[in-house]
Amino acid sequence: MTIRSGLCPAMLTAWGRDELYDSATSERYIRWLIDNGVQALSTCGSTGENTAQYTSEQKQIIEHVVKYVAGEVPVYAGTGKYSTLETIDLTSHAQAVGVDGVLIILPYYFKPYNLAAMNHFRAIRRAVEVPIILYNNPNFAGYELSTPEVKQLVDEGVIQAVKAAHGDPERVSDLKFTCGDVLTVFYGHDYAAFQGYAAGADGWLSGFPAAFPKQCRQLQDAIVVDGDLKKARRIWEKFIPFVDFFMDPEVNQRAHWLEMLKWAVTVQGVDIGVPRRPLGPLDEAIRDRMQAPLEVLLG
Repeated sequence: MTIRSGLCPAMLTAWGRDELYDSATSERYIRWLIDNGVQALSTCGSTGENTAQYTSEQKQIIEHVVKYVAGEVPVYAGTGKYSTLETIDLTSHAQAVGVDGVLIILPYYFKPYNLAAMNHFRAIRRAVEVPIILYNNPNFAGYELSTPEVKQLVDEGVIQAVKAAHGDPERVSDLKFTCGDVLTVFYGHDYAAFQGYAAGADGWLSGFPAAFPKQCRQLQDAIVVDGDLKKARRIWEKFIPFVDFFMDPEVNQRAHWLEMLKWAVTVQGVDIGVPRRPLGPLDEAIRDRMQAPLEVLLG
């Protein structure tokens, strides 16, 4: 069981004006991502608004994406729920429709102690054969598994990859040093991807690759293929104004990152719609302020 490395966008989900899944727009979006250099796709994760979906919708979306992609690139489906039983049900469905792997967040909301979370993953592994990416996201789950705990699951064959979503590149270097090439490590945030790749990340799985695939692939290749940190730094410098805007606390009081990412894709010619309520369209004043850093990034 393996998880392929490389650029893997956490796909946005296309909603129509009725807030229902728009399969036609999703296909245009997928084609745009692949044509701009992504090497895998992750559907129904956090950036895909999985918490705003019925489980039946997740199954429908996962099945549609797998069928449309038809093996062109690997598809990794978000199947994490709080309940172990529900996670197994959704993961089993994803396996049955042909995903190449699943992305499973730690059980959230009630914040179970770490041993309970590890046993959650062990139970899923006993039920399915598909490769598992552990979604280590303390911002969404409220806690994370330590590197020794991750290594234990790796040694047991429970997980094959980690999305290190804390944001700190040190998580990447620590995991790679401890687990080596037996574990695929994705940098799983947006604000320090240059540093994450330089620290040894095998790929990038987050929101920026879902909105800026071409630019993210250029950054990755400069480090991973060319081994040219100076070139990569010049590319990353185009990201910095947008990163600063994207993570500005004052901006975040009036605009959600999902709204900003969906608008950024729409500006590039793929009208992906807006997030499901309670979020919605990006505030017009924020759109105007976002234009300048967006032009730097896309230029």
